[in-house]
Amino acid sequence: MGWERRERGAGAYYYRSVREGDRVRKKYCGGGVLGQIAALEDEYRRRRWEAEAAYWKEERERFEESTAFLEEIISAADTLVRAHLIAGGFHSYRGEWRRRREQRA
Repeated sequence: MGWERRERGAGAYYYRSVREGDRVRKKYCGGGVLGQIAALEDEYRRRRWEAEAAYWKEERERFEESTAFLEEIISAADTLVRAHLIAGGFHSYRGEWRRRREQRA
Protein backbone atom coordinates (compact mmCIF):
# COMPACT_ATOMS: atom_id res chain seq x y z
CA MET A 1 0.00 0.00 0.00
CA GLY A 2 2.56 2.58 1.09
CA TRP A 3 2.53 5.98 2.68
CA GLU A 4 -0.76 7.73 3.39
CA ARG A 5 -1.74 11.09 4.81
CA ARG A 6 -4.77 11.34 7.06
CA GLU A 7 -6.94 14.32 7.88
CA ARG A 8 -6.07 14.02 11.53
CA GLY A 9 -2.48 14.05 12.67
CA ALA A 10 0.65 15.43 11.17
CA GLY A 11 2.86 13.65 8.69
CA ALA A 12 2.48 10.42 6.77
CA TYR A 13 1.79 6.90 7.98
CA TYR A 14 2.96 3.66 6.41
CA TYR A 15 0.45 0.89 5.72
CA ARG A 16 1.22 -2.61 4.47
CA SER A 17 -1.24 -4.69 2.41
CA VAL A 18 -1.83 -8.11 3.95
CA ARG A 19 -3.95 -10.90 2.49
CA GLU A 20 -6.28 -12.61 4.96
CA GLY A 21 -8.17 -15.36 3.17
CA ASP A 22 -9.93 -13.78 0.18
CA ARG A 23 -9.56 -10.21 1.38
CA VAL A 24 -6.68 -7.77 1.32
CA ARG A 25 -6.45 -5.53 4.37
CA LYS A 26 -4.25 -2.64 5.32
CA LYS A 27 -2.02 -3.11 8.34
CA TYR A 28 -0.74 -0.03 10.13
CA CYS A 29 3.04 -0.10 10.51
CA GLY A 30 3.69 3.34 11.91
CA GLY A 31 4.75 6.83 11.02
CA GLY A 32 8.11 8.51 11.15
CA VAL A 33 11.06 6.22 11.80
CA LEU A 34 8.96 3.08 12.32
CA GLY A 35 7.17 3.68 9.03
CA GLN A 36 10.47 4.22 7.23
CA ILE A 37 11.86 0.98 8.65
CA ALA A 38 8.75 -0.93 7.53
CA ALA A 39 8.93 0.68 4.07
CA LEU A 40 12.61 -0.25 3.72
CA GLU A 41 11.85 -3.80 4.84
CA ASP A 42 9.09 -4.10 2.20
CA GLU A 43 11.39 -2.66 -0.48
CA TYR A 44 14.10 -5.17 0.48
CA ARG A 45 11.62 -8.07 0.23
CA ARG A 46 10.32 -6.83 -3.12
CA ARG A 47 13.81 -6.50 -4.61
CA ARG A 48 14.86 -9.91 -3.28
CA TRP A 49 11.71 -11.45 -4.79
CA GLU A 50 12.39 -9.77 -8.15
CA ALA A 51 16.02 -10.96 -8.16
CA GLU A 52 14.93 -14.50 -7.33
CA ALA A 53 12.27 -14.42 -10.06
CA ALA A 54 14.87 -13.22 -12.59
CA TYR A 55 17.26 -16.00 -11.52
CA TRP A 56 14.63 -18.71 -11.98
CA LYS A 57 13.57 -17.24 -15.34
CA GLU A 58 17.18 -17.52 -16.57
CA GLU A 59 17.42 -21.07 -15.24
CA ARG A 60 14.19 -22.06 -16.99
CA GLU A 61 15.42 -20.55 -20.30
CA ARG A 62 18.76 -22.36 -19.98
CA PHE A 63 16.95 -25.63 -19.24
CA GLU A 64 14.64 -25.17 -22.25
CA GLU A 65 17.67 -24.57 -24.51
CA SER A 66 19.30 -27.80 -23.33
CA THR A 67 16.09 -29.78 -23.77
CA ALA A 68 15.70 -28.43 -27.32
CA PHE A 69 19.12 -29.90 -28.12
CA LEU A 70 18.09 -33.23 -26.59
CA GLU A 71 14.88 -33.27 -28.63
CA GLU A 72 16.97 -32.92 -31.80
CA ILE A 73 19.15 -35.86 -30.71
CA ILE A 74 16.08 -37.97 -29.92
CA SER A 75 14.58 -37.17 -33.32
CA ALA A 76 17.80 -38.14 -35.11
CA ALA A 77 18.08 -41.38 -33.09
CA ASP A 78 14.45 -42.23 -33.86
CA THR A 79 15.10 -41.73 -37.57
CA LEU A 80 18.16 -43.99 -37.44
CA VAL A 81 16.29 -46.72 -35.54
CA ARG A 82 13.40 -46.60 -38.03
CA ALA A 83 15.80 -46.86 -40.98
CA HIS A 84 17.63 -49.79 -39.36
CA LEU A 85 14.39 -51.66 -38.63
CA ILE A 86 13.03 -51.12 -42.14
CA ALA A 87 16.33 -52.29 -43.63
CA GLY A 88 16.12 -55.37 -41.37
CA GLY A 89 12.74 -56.36 -42.78
CA PHE A 90 10.40 -54.92 -40.14
CA HIS A 91 7.36 -52.68 -40.52
CA SER A 92 5.35 -50.61 -38.11
CA TYR A 93 1.81 -51.74 -37.43
CA ARG A 94 -0.22 -49.57 -35.02
CA GLY A 95 2.95 -48.34 -33.35
CA GLU A 96 4.43 -51.83 -32.97
CA TRP A 97 7.38 -53.05 -35.03
CA ARG A 98 6.79 -56.47 -36.63
CA ARG A 99 8.80 -58.66 -38.96
CA ARG A 100 7.36 -58.74 -42.43
CA ARG A 101 5.76 -61.98 -43.53
CA GLU A 102 7.62 -63.76 -46.24
CA GLN A 103 5.84 -63.79 -49.57
CA ARG A 104 4.54 -67.19 -50.65
CA ALA A 105 5.24 -68.23 -54.18
